[in-house]
Amino acid sequence: MAQAMKIAIVDDEQDMRQSISQWLALSGYDTETFSSAEEALKVLGPDYPGIVISDIKMPGMDGMQFLKKLMGSDSALPVIMITGHGDVPMAVEAMRVGAFDFLEKPFNPDRMSELAKRATGARRLTLDNRALRRELSDGGQIMKKLIGQSPVMERLREDILDLGQADGHVLIDGETGTGKTLVAHALHAVGSRAGKKFVLISCAALEEEALAKRLFGPMQPEDSMLPAVEEARGGTLVLEDIDALSETLQAKLLSVINEQGTPAETRIIAISNLQEAGKTCEDALRPDLFYRLAALRITVPPLRQRGEDILTLFTRLSEQFSEEYGCEAPQVSAQEAAQLLQAPWPGNVRQLINIAERAVLQSRRGSGTIASLLMSDHEEMQPVMTTEGKPLKEYVEAFERMLIDNTMRRHKGSIASVMDELCLPRRTLNEKMAKYGLQRSDYLA
Repeated sequence: MAQAMKIAIVDDEQDMRQSISQWLALSGYDTETFSSAEEALKVLGPDYPGIVISDIKMPGMDGMQFLKKLMGSDSALPVIMITGHGDVPMAVEAMRVGAFDFLEKPFNPDRMSELAKRATGARRLTLDNRALRRELSDGGQIMKKLIGQSPVMERLREDILDLGQADGHVLIDGETGTGKTLVAHALHAVGSRAGKKFVLISCAALEEEALAKRLFGPMQPEDSMLPAVEEARGGTLVLEDIDALSETLQAKLLSVINEQGTPAETRIIAISNLQEAGKTCEDALRPDLFYRLAALRITVPPLRQRGEDILTLFTRLSEQFSEEYGCEAPQVSAQEAAQLLQAPWPGNVRQLINIAERAVLQSRRGSGTIASLLMSDHEEMQPVMTTEGKPLKEYVEAFERMLIDNTMRRHKGSIASVMDELCLPRRTLNEKMAKYGLQRSDYLA
């Protein structure tokens, strides 16, 4: 859900404060007013969830001094300055210092609303990006997104922790939709470069000339960013679709890698998304580049190899979508659990996300089944057919674990409520929770 934006109005004239506040409130904004810059500075911290509209001429600390204080605390905070007639040179100076824009008295209220809309949009983007960077620099948080207790996921997390501490370049491969970019984020977050630059470039998203410029430069004076190899210096450069690089760009990349020496100043994580049958990243890259990039290697497992993790993921995803859409999460029957476990999942986690969202939407309408969603994606698929047969006992245990897990979540860890709903004596419930690695502490509100 998007963060609600505030507007701080700073003006020593009460009538002006009130009129601006009333107009913006009618436009749907949450406003707060301050009679002085000194008063406002007690509230306006570096991550203030909104923007500032301030008069430029005020007693005590004037608007320019106030602006400089704000820019020193948070240079990305949008500040709209209100100037009197004839104060345009001062407004221009304010823009040079870092003001978002200015309004000249007497100003058009619609112009103010338009500026407020642009400024709050910019602020929301800044705060969202900061939150994302904090999340991606927190190795513990991002590792929690790699959900699952299956042996292949345990091994993947171990590999990430091991390779994250190493300093060599890494090749990540695996089927489409398995979460290779998330693994790249995790490798960066758990390693020594966690607090440094993380730059991600899709080699398949740009034409060769544009890609060459974005990767290696030269950039034009009007460009606001450095070439990726410079921007990522000291940190991590992630190259998605590495197999889309032309021979010319492969040669340039190899030169950059060779110039860095050992240990590498910038770590390169290459992601291969080859989908042609029988073709690999090794076939697509020149050998010397391939072996430099594949010094360390991670293959992300397909969803069909993750066993009952499929049910765990489906539950988490359907809970998230049900919260987003304001409805109850669909209850999964034993037959539907078996169908989820048996599906071939050619689209992997990306396909599961899609199925979970559609399941929530059709549950809200009171119609449809998970089997119908799976079969609509792959008409040739039969509801209970699989290419990797499993003993019935495994399906039963996977469903049982999911049922206890879902019920514990719904009752926020209340053992008595779970016993009552599932008609289980306490000893049996405790034994099954121990068997499936479920702990009551994980469900407490």
